[in-house]
Amino acid sequence: MFPPGTVQSSARSVPPALRAFRLIAVLLALLAFPAAAQAAAKISIFYYPWYGNPARDGGWEHWLVPGSETPDIASSFYPARGLYSSSNPAVVRAQMHEIAFARVQEVVSSWWGWGSAEDVRLPMIVKEANAAGLSVAVHLEPYPGRSIETIEADLDHLRTLGITHVYVYRPFDIPASDWADLRTREPDFQLYAQTTLVGKAAAAKFDGIYTYDVLLWGGDSFSRLCAQAHRVGLLCLPSVGPGYDATHATADVRVKPRRDGATYDAMWRSALRSSADGVTITSYNEWHEGTQIEPARARRPGTAASASLQSYDGAYGLSGVAAQDAYLDRTLYWSDLFLRSRRVRPWALA
Repeated sequence: MFPPGTVQSSARSVPPALRAFRLIAVLLALLAFPAAAQAAAKISIFYYPWYGNPARDGGWEHWLVPGSETPDIASSFYPARGLYSSSNPAVVRAQMHEIAFARVQEVVSSWWGWGSAEDVRLPMIVKEANAAGLSVAVHLEPYPGRSIETIEADLDHLRTLGITHVYVYRPFDIPASDWADLRTREPDFQLYAQTTLVGKAAAAKFDGIYTYDVLLWGGDSFSRLCAQAHRVGLLCLPSVGPGYDATHATADVRVKPRRDGATYDAMWRSALRSSADGVTITSYNEWHEGTQIEPARARRPGTAASASLQSYDGAYGLSGVAAQDAYLDRTLYWSDLFLRSRRVRPWALA
């Protein structure tokens, strides 16, 4: 019992020798990991601003199957908000709020070079994302003519928008030595390579790696990959996703079924068990490949000529309207769990 007005000191209740031992133990634990592995944990999500419709953009962009004789959607799913335009600020604003709700911190926006639709829409994305409390990075895609020289100009352009985090898809279309030379000229950027070749990524002076492809790299590879990355001082940002199905958009017949959410849970669980520094989510709205977590619904009758599409019915025991947000809600659960698991508070132990 303590007199009124006094505060019990937890430090005084612990013998000095024990406090010193705990502090040493914490410091040794931190030193056991490279500096890269001690960076603040972060959840990022891949975002696609390439959709358009006749009402806003004068024609369809990305939604329909190219060359189809019928207006068939190029996706195995149908978006809950309909076939929207990525140039509509109200749509982008709502999307950014959904992403922020799920405790994601960074939007990684697909970017296909100067003058592309993705480039034109990028300032609006930055504005709406920042307003929702999100940061923005770009996913540097393999646009025609991409070279180390064009990429250096890209970085200068992106810097004017306040973007300094760049995820590079297919990085080794360009020699590792060219990337290493670029880093000496552009030291203020954080560059992440989409690869599992950690030695090559380190030689190229990347800051970290991510996998993106949830069909090729499953959760069973995360622990090994992150251990390899940390040994060479790289951040490890493995990619999780709910599944893969591009059969309505491409000739790719490979499918990774969602299993009513079990696939997504398994990948998140593997990320938690690994030493991942952060998680990248594939994807918010890549509807062509069926990796999206953006709300989906059963297609309205008469809106397309093909067979019925999939919905999220059954995911986590939900159906109907409740199932539309199933993967956003589950992302909130896993994001919160991952971020809490990565908190290191050595002062609480001393």
